[in-house]
Amino acid sequence: MKADILTIFPGFFSGPLDHGITRRAREMGLAKIEVHDLRQFTHDKHRTVDDRPFGGGEGMVLKPEPIFDCLQPLGLALREQRLAGTAKESVILLSAQGQRFTQQVAAELALLDRIVLVCGRYEGVDERVADFLADRELSIGDYVLSGGELAAAVIIEAVMRLLPGAVGNEASTRQESFTAREKVGEVTENEAADSTCGSGGLLDYPHYTRPADFRGMTVPEVLLNGDHQEIRLWRRQRALEKTLRNRPDLLESVELSDEDAKVLARIKRDRK
Repeated sequence: MKADILTIFPGFFSGPLDHGITRRAREMGLAKIEVHDLRQFTHDKHRTVDDRPFGGGEGMVLKPEPIFDCLQPLGLALREQRLAGTAKESVILLSAQGQRFTQQVAAELALLDRIVLVCGRYEGVDERVADFLADRELSIGDYVLSGGELAAAVIIEAVMRLLPGAVGNEASTRQESFTAREKVGEVTENEAADSTCGSGGLLDYPHYTRPADFRGMTVPEVLLNGDHQEIRLWRRQRALEKTLRNRPDLLESVELSDEDAKVLARIKRDRK
C-alpha cells in the first residue's frame, strides 16, 4: 500500500510513523508512506497556505490551490473512478465534519492500493477540496483538533496493522474490539480447541497474565482450569458486560445470539 499525507507540518510525522507496526510494515515493504509539504506548492514569497473566508467569520481557512497543485503530479486516478470503485485509491479529507472513522472503515481502506490523507488546519479547508477533490471526509471522533495531523497518524496506524503480514499473529486482529465477524459465537472445527473468541463488534474481553495472584488481586479461576469452551463463554460474557458498561451504543449494531441476549438481560437485572 502507498499512503500520501498532505500537511503544512511535515516534521510532525518523523516520530509517529517510525515506531511499532507502522515501522514494521514499511521495513517489510508492505507499505510506503510519503509526506508532502503543502507550503512547497504555494506561489508567493510568504508561502501562504491560508486565507480569510468569503462572507466573514473567525479564523483562517486552508486555500485550495496548494492542495490541488500537490495532488496533481501524484498520478491518481480520476475522482469519478475512485468514487465508482474502479480504482483502488481514495483521497480523504480529515475534518471534524467527516464521517466517523471506525474499525470497519479501517478494514475498507486496508483493501486499497493507495490512500491520500489531506490534513485540515485552522478553521477548516476550502469547501471545493471536499466537493471536487476528496472522495470522503473522515473524523476520528466528536471533538475538535487544531489540525488533521494527529488524525492522519491514527488512521495510518489502524490501517497498516490490518495489512497481511504487518502483525506477527494475524488472528489477533480478528479478535480485537470493534472487529465484526459474520457469524458471532459459532466455533469452527479449527477453533474448537481455542479459548479465544472474536469481538463480533463488541469491546474486547479482559486479559490477565502472570502472576495469578498479584498483591491479593487474583486471576478469575475459570481462566486457569484449561477448559477452552468454558473460557470462551466466560470471555464472551465479560465482553458483553464491558460493552454494556462502557459503550452500550455498540450493542445496537452487533449481531447477538439468543445466549447473548440472556446474558445481557441477566446483567441488567443484576444492576437493579
